[in-house]
Amino acid sequence: MGRFMTDTPEVGTAEVGRPRVGTLKTVVFDAPDHRALAKFYVDLFGGEQSFADDEWATIHTPDGWRLGFQPAPDHVAPRWPDPEAPQQIHLDIQVPDREVVTKRAEQLGASRIGGGETWNVMADPAGHPFCICTNKQDEPIRIFAVNLDTGDSKGTAAFYEALLGMSVKYEGDEAMWVGADSGPMGEMLFQQVSEHRAPRWPDPAFPQQLHLDITVDDIDEAEPKALALGATRLPGEGENWRVYADPAGHPFCLTF
Repeated sequence: MGRFMTDTPEVGTAEVGRPRVGTLKTVVFDAPDHRALAKFYVDLFGGEQSFADDEWATIHTPDGWRLGFQPAPDHVAPRWPDPEAPQQIHLDIQVPDREVVTKRAEQLGASRIGGGETWNVMADPAGHPFCICTNKQDEPIRIFAVNLDTGDSKGTAAFYEALLGMSVKYEGDEAMWVGADSGPMGEMLFQQVSEHRAPRWPDPAFPQQLHLDITVDDIDEAEPKALALGATRLPGEGENWRVYADPAGHPFCLTF
């Protein structure tokens, strides 16, 4: 965790105008107390909470990311690095002073659970890991990427590259990095794990921890394209959303 977010290099560029099925809209956290977790991230990042009720909360960070929070009374928190309760998705955060932001996160209720020479691994109050990584920048804090664990980093990256119209910025045996040509929510990382344990939503024995909301113009048109790329339809839908799993088993929603 964290190796690619230190003094981030410019490794390739995304191709402008690549065809895509949808656009990454929201990174959504499950939590036993979704309002409290939303407040934690508002306090950590700044920005503002734009919506909150008993079923949902939304915040916007100063650097343009949209984070959502939904109640999960039976939430099973990851216990990284315990392989019996692994993380599935996490955020990688860049800061100029790692220890200052780490102390701030701890004051707000986070716990330090690991790290390396230039990054600290934290757990938020609901147990979701995130990385605070040292980077040369003017901003006090920013989200670099959403990072997915997978047993097939190249295959999972290729799926989202095609789904979201992104391009490969880095390719390695341990991780892949893809990015969009524009927009603040344009970076995704995929890290290879030897024993990836995928969620099996809605099976409560293998619950999701986070998921992605992807906005499309027309779900009926987008669905067969997503399925052709390797997505799987899962139970669950509403007036403007349907649930799917990516090839690594991570749930995501197509929404409009």
